[in-house]
Amino acid sequence: MKAKGFIRRKRSGNLIRVFFLLSTLALFVFILRLMDLLKIKCAENFVKKGTSAPSMPDDFCTFKPLSPADAEEERLLLDSIAWPKTPLLPTPLSLNQTSDPSHSTFTMLPRKGGGEWHVGDQLEVMIQMYDFRGKAKEYGGDFLIAWLHNRTLEAGVAGRVLDHLNGSYSAVFSLLWEGRAQVEVTLVHPSMAVTVLRRLNREHPDRIIFNSVFRSGSISENTNCNVCLRQTNQTQCNFTDLRTGDPWFCYKPKNLSCDARVSHTKTGYMNVLTAKEKKLFQRNINMKVSIKAAGPASVTVLPQRKGQPRTDQGSEKSGLSGYYYQGVWRSLGDTKVRQFKNASAISECLKGKMVHLYGDSTIRQWYEFLDDALPDAKTVDLNSPKQAGPFMIWDSAKDILVTYRIHGLPLRITIMPTSKESYIANELDALVGGPNTVVVIGIFAHFSTFPIEIYIRRLQSIRRAVVRLLNRAPGTLVVIKTGTLQDVHIASVASNSDWFSIQLNKVLRAMFKGLHVQLVDAWDMVQAYHLPHDIHPRHPIIKNMIDVLLSYVCPQKKKKTS
Repeated sequence: MKAKGFIRRKRSGNLIRVFFLLSTLALFVFILRLMDLLKIKCAENFVKKGTSAPSMPDDFCTFKPLSPADAEEERLLLDSIAWPKTPLLPTPLSLNQTSDPSHSTFTMLPRKGGGEWHVGDQLEVMIQMYDFRGKAKEYGGDFLIAWLHNRTLEAGVAGRVLDHLNGSYSAVFSLLWEGRAQVEVTLVHPSMAVTVLRRLNREHPDRIIFNSVFRSGSISENTNCNVCLRQTNQTQCNFTDLRTGDPWFCYKPKNLSCDARVSHTKTGYMNVLTAKEKKLFQRNINMKVSIKAAGPASVTVLPQRKGQPRTDQGSEKSGLSGYYYQGVWRSLGDTKVRQFKNASAISECLKGKMVHLYGDSTIRQWYEFLDDALPDAKTVDLNSPKQAGPFMIWDSAKDILVTYRIHGLPLRITIMPTSKESYIANELDALVGGPNTVVVIGIFAHFSTFPIEIYIRRLQSIRRAVVRLLNRAPGTLVVIKTGTLQDVHIASVASNSDWFSIQLNKVLRAMFKGLHVQLVDAWDMVQAYHLPHDIHPRHPIIKNMIDVLLSYVCPQKKKKTS
C-alpha cells in the first residue's frame, strides 16, 4: 500500500512539473509574440511619423559579397546620393496636397554687392513650391532641374539645384556669355512621385520581363530570367559571370539543362503603377513642367570685369564641365574642346588609333557617328545582331580601328545570342592597351530599375579592370561617358524616370573620380542644349560629344612662350 501511495504521489508530482513547464513555455511564446507585435507597431509608427519606407531591396535580389573596402565605399556612395525624405501617399490620394508647378514660382535674387551682372558672376534663383490649393509646401524632396540659355546665341548652361528641405529650393548659375540670359526651372517629379519610384525599385526590381530560349535539337523552351528572380518551386539556373561575379539567373526549363540556353531578349514590362499613383505622373500637369517666374526671368550680362578669373577656370567651384556658345560646347576644365569639322580632320586625329567603345545604345550612337564620318573605313562583317554588336570598322590607309560592343546583362534588347554576351571588365582585361589605344565606357540606363547596389557592384568590377589596364599600359586613354536626361511619358516612367538616372549619374561620377580617366558629361550636355531631352541625343549634341572625345585623343598643342 505504501508503495502504491508513493507511486501516486510521484505521478502527481510529475504532472505538476509537466504543467509548470508547459505554462512556462506558453508564457515564453506569448512574450516573444508580444515583442514582435511591439516591433511591428513601432515600425508602423515610424512610417506614419516619418516618410518613405527604407529603400532596401527585397531578398530575391542576389548581391555578390564585397570586400570590407568595397562595402565601405558602397555605404558612403549610398549616403552621398540619399534623397530627402518624401511623404507617404495618403488614402484616398488627391493632387491637392502635392506639388503644383502652375502655382509654384521662382525669383531671381539681386547680385551680391549690388550693381550690374557681368560674365563670371553667379546668378542665384529662389524657388518656392506650392500645392494645388495654392498653399506653400513645408517639406522638400521634389525633383527640379534648371538651366540658363540664350536661343539667339545658341548658348546654354546647366544650373545646380539645392533642396532646403522646407518647400524652398535655390538654383545657382554661372554667367558665361555676354548678352541676355534666360532662366528656366522645371519640375521633373513632385516629392510624392519620388515616393512611388522608390517603392518600385524596392518591390518590383523585376518589372522588366527578360526571357531566354533554351534549345537542344528539336526541343525548345522559353523561361524568364533576371538579376532579381523571385523564388518559386521552379529550379533556377545560375549564369553569374565567373570572373566578374555579375549575377544573372533564369528559371530552369522543364526538359532541358541549363547548358542549353541560346539567346537573351526583353519581352515586355509589368504594369506596376496603381491607378492612383499614375495621377502623379501626368505630362503638362506635374511631370516635366516649367515653373513660371515671379518677376523677371532674364538678366543682361555685361563683359567680364578686369582682374576677374577666366571663365574657363571655374569647373571645380561650379561643378560644371562646360557650356554651349554658338551651338558649340566649351569646356570649363583643362582640356580645350576643338572642332573637328570634317572627315579629314577626324581621320587625321584617329590615324594609327584603336578606338574601343563599350556600353549601351548611347555609345552605339558614337560608333555610328564615326562610321559615317570615316568614309574610307570599311565595315567588317562579324555576323553580329543589329543592336548588340560586336561591330568593327577598319581604315587600312590611316590604320584606324573602331569597335563597338554592348555591355553585359541586364540588357533591354530585342534578341541577342548568348555567344555575344560579354562583360566590359572581361573585355578590358583582354586589351593590350598603350598610347594608341582609346577606350570609351558608357553603362547606364539598363540599370535604372534595379536596386542601385547592383549598379555599384558592376562599376566596381569595371573600375578594377580599368586600373589593371592603366597599370600595365599607362598610355591608354580611358573616357567615361555619363548618362542623360530622357523624354519620359507615363508608359515609360516606371523604367526610365530621370530620378533613377540622376542617382546612377552621381554614383558613376563618384566611382571614377580621382582615376586617370577623362569624362564626357553627357548629362550637362543634354540639359544645357535647347533641344528636347532624349535618351538618344540628337545629332548636334552627339557631334559635340565626339568633339570632346577627339579633343582628349588629340589635345590642342600649347603655344610655346618666349
